[in-house]
Amino acid sequence: RQQEFFCAAGGRGIGGRGGGGLVAERGAAPVAGVTGTNGKSTVTSLLAHMAGRAGRPARAGGNLSPPALDLLEGGGVSLYVLELSSYQLETTHSLHLAAATVLNVTADHLDRYADIEAYAAAKARIFERCDTAVLNLDDARVAAMARPGQRTLTFSLDARSGADFVLATEQGRDWLCRGSERLLAMDELRLVGRHNAANALAALAMGEALGLAREPLLAALRDFPGLPHRAAFVAEIGGVRYVNDSKGTNVGATLAAVAGFTGPLLLIAGGDGKNQDFSPLAAALAGKVRRVLTIGRDAPRIEAALAGVCPIERCATLEEAVVAAARAARPGDTVLLSPACASLDMFRDYAHRGEVFAEAVRRLAA
Repeated sequence: RQQEFFCAAGGRGIGGRGGGGLVAERGAAPVAGVTGTNGKSTVTSLLAHMAGRAGRPARAGGNLSPPALDLLEGGGVSLYVLELSSYQLETTHSLHLAAATVLNVTADHLDRYADIEAYAAAKARIFERCDTAVLNLDDARVAAMARPGQRTLTFSLDARSGADFVLATEQGRDWLCRGSERLLAMDELRLVGRHNAANALAALAMGEALGLAREPLLAALRDFPGLPHRAAFVAEIGGVRYVNDSKGTNVGATLAAVAGFTGPLLLIAGGDGKNQDFSPLAAALAGKVRRVLTIGRDAPRIEAALAGVCPIERCATLEEAVVAAARAARPGDTVLLSPACASLDMFRDYAHRGEVFAEAVRRLAA
């Protein structure tokens, strides 16, 4: 695989350019880059969708399939949008980007990095050769990545932040805004949750950085369906909603998913925790999550972090957890799979885990 080759080359000090760097050098169109702990794939796909609507046919790839070098095949492209992991940024030294964003930095991959500051430094490399940086002012580590003299656009979920793109609440509706100008109400989007509001704001800022016309961007936002296994509605059975957020592979992603729901939740969590600290879950789940069903290798660590917060039930399999959640749920509840962990202790990958969850939910209705 191309990514494995470039990572190996970087690890041996060969100074490889990485697939992204080669796209920037050999591609006939500008390149936009997206990184962050959570939301990368959604924003990458959304930005490519928006660019197409704005008359700039785009190809998206990189860490998100297809690999970056595959994007060079064929013509008719006006923009490349690359999803870039911290690993790829470590091994790419010649990547010039027309616009780039770091969406957020939360604890992840700490089995690879000495600490979160080293992980953030790897993410910040995306801005080294970048025309316009798009920064999340709600994340102090990201906000600190601003470089003197570099054109910058900002976004925030706080309307008082002074960011260029903000989320504002007016007359009971949440609005995506450019400064004080209302652009689009969140309830007009197929994407749900505050984390997806942040993703939408980031994509709008990237669109402006790339000179894309605004109206087509808003039209594209309205009909973008989102990506599988990311806060995806599966079914409603007996008044209980079942939501698949299997892509929630770290604590930050699960915190964002939980914050996106207003009603009572039953949370299915667990797997390979990658040396994360699960303690931030306690405050976020208190009073909001009625029960946690734990699975996987690091179930005991999650249970220890949530002791006294809410009832916890250990389950041997994900299918067992779905049945237990259904038994405990009441009409109006949401059963949310958002594991806060990687999946490889029990599944092929996060998509396999999401498919097992969805199939278990379908069996409830049979």
